[in-house]
Amino acid sequence: MKYLKFTQYAYLIAGILVAIESFNQYKSGNTNQAIIMGLFTLAAIFLFFFRRNFANKFQERNNKQ
Repeated sequence: MKYLKFTQYAYLIAGILVAIESFNQYKSGNTNQAIIMGLFTLAAIFLFFFRRNFANKFQERNNKQ
């Protein structure tokens, strides 16, 4: 179950990297690509919190047994 902890932080790292690239695209004038990358950033951050919540629920279920 250690992979659940790793994957949630992988989503967070990916979101941060895509956010940086989105900002760079916006500065260079590629607003369409910046918006698309911004949406990917939001999706990655959502997946981080979703995985974190799922991992906590799974851990609580295992502790009850």
